[in-house]
Amino acid sequence: MPKYELLPSHFFQKNRENFAAEMKPNSIAIFHSNDLQPRSGDTTFTLRQNADLFYLSGLDQEECILVIYPNCPKGADYQEIVFTKATNDYIRVWEGYKYNREQVTQISGVRNVQWLDSKDILLNDLICLADHVYINGNENDRAHTEVRDKNERFAAEIRQKYPLHQLERSQPIMKKLRMYKHQTEVDTLQKACNITEAAFRSVLKNVAPNQNEYEVEALITYEYLRRGASGHAYNPIVAGGANTCVLHYNDNCRVLNDGDLLLLDVGAEYANYAADLSRTIPVNGRFSPRQKAVYNAVLRVKKFAESQLVAGNYYEPYNAEVGKFMESELIGLGLLDKETIAKQNPAYPAYKRYFPHGTSHHLGLDVHDLCLRSEHFGVGMVFTCEPGIYIPEEGIGIRLEDDILITPDGNFNLMKNIPLEADEIETLMNTR
Repeated sequence: MPKYELLPSHFFQKNRENFAAEMKPNSIAIFHSNDLQPRSGDTTFTLRQNADLFYLSGLDQEECILVIYPNCPKGADYQEIVFTKATNDYIRVWEGYKYNREQVTQISGVRNVQWLDSKDILLNDLICLADHVYINGNENDRAHTEVRDKNERFAAEIRQKYPLHQLERSQPIMKKLRMYKHQTEVDTLQKACNITEAAFRSVLKNVAPNQNEYEVEALITYEYLRRGASGHAYNPIVAGGANTCVLHYNDNCRVLNDGDLLLLDVGAEYANYAADLSRTIPVNGRFSPRQKAVYNAVLRVKKFAESQLVAGNYYEPYNAEVGKFMESELIGLGLLDKETIAKQNPAYPAYKRYFPHGTSHHLGLDVHDLCLRSEHFGVGMVFTCEPGIYIPEEGIGIRLEDDILITPDGNFNLMKNIPLEADEIETLMNTR
C-alpha cells in the first residue's frame, strides 16, 4: 500500500459519475496508467501515476486500465471495469505488494475487476457495442514531450483496429472537472502544504553561510519523506546568489555565501497532490536594506494579486492588473521610470524585464494543473499566487508564492501558517 492515507472510494466513484454525465450516448471511455519509464540498463524510474486515472479510480500502480461505459448493453456489471495484472509468487518475491481484486474494489469502488489477460476479448466486445470511444491524451497546454504514453499508443491501435468508430477526447471533460476541487482534494492539498511548511521551518532553523544548495535540498527531502510525502511535487529549486534570477534553476550545487539570498521554490507531493511554495530568505539571517526593499515590494504585489483572485475574474485582466501594480513597485525601486513605461511595447510591457512570468496557475494533481484558461475563476478552484522581481545585475531574485483556494466567502490561503513577512523570517532565523 502507498505511504499516504488512502482517499475514500466514494470520492473516486463520484468523479466517475461526473465524467459519465458528460459523455455522449452509447460511449465507452478507456484510461491507462502511466508506463514504467526506462532509466538505464534494466532499471526504471519510480512510477508516478497518470493523474486522470488516479482522479477517477485512486489506483496507484502500473498496468491498470479503467473502463467507463454508462448504460452498457451487457448490463450494469460492465458499466465500470478495472483491468490489472495478476500477481503471483514470483512478483511477490521480487517486487512485493501488488493489488488483488478485493483491494482494487476497496480503493476505487469498482466492483468488476479483471486480470489483464482477459482484456483483449472483453474490451473488443465492449468497443464493438459502442458508437464512441473516449481516449485520454495529454492536453495540458504546458506539455512539450516527444514520448508517447500508453493512452496515445492505445489511440493509434484503436484507429487502426476500429476505423469506423468515432474517437472522442476525454481531456475537455477532465479539465472541466479537475478545475474545481472537492473537499477531499482540498484536505489532501492542505496535508501537502503542511508537510511543505514543516520543511521550510526546518530550513529556517538550519541554513547558514558556506552550506551547499544541495544540503538544503537534502534537508527538505528528508522532512518530506519522514512525514509521508512521496517526495517533491516537481524538481525543487534551491537557488542562492545569482541563481535566484534563473527561473527554473535545478542544479542546486552552488555554495551559499554570507550576504546571499536563497530562493526556494519547492512543494511536497502527498497522495499525488502537489503543494507549491516559494520563499526567499537571507542566508545569514538578515536582509540587507536593498534586499528587504525588493522583498517588501514583491510582498505588496502578492497581497494585491491575492485580492484579485476572486470568482468571476479572468486570467487576462487579472495578469494585466497585477502588471500595473508591479509597474508602480518597480518605479519605487528605481528600476523603471514613467518615461520608459510611456514608450513601452504593449505586447511586452516594461515590467516584464524584471517580472517575466505569470502570477498564477491552477494547482492540484499536477503542479500546473489541468484548466480551461478561457474559463472565469470560480469557487472551488485552487491557484498559486507567485509574483517575483529579478535583478540579475544586483544578484537579487525574490519570488513569494502561496496556494490559494477560492471559497464562497473569499480566498483561503492553504499556506497561511508558513512564515512570510520579512521581519518574521529574520526573527525565526536568529532565534534558533
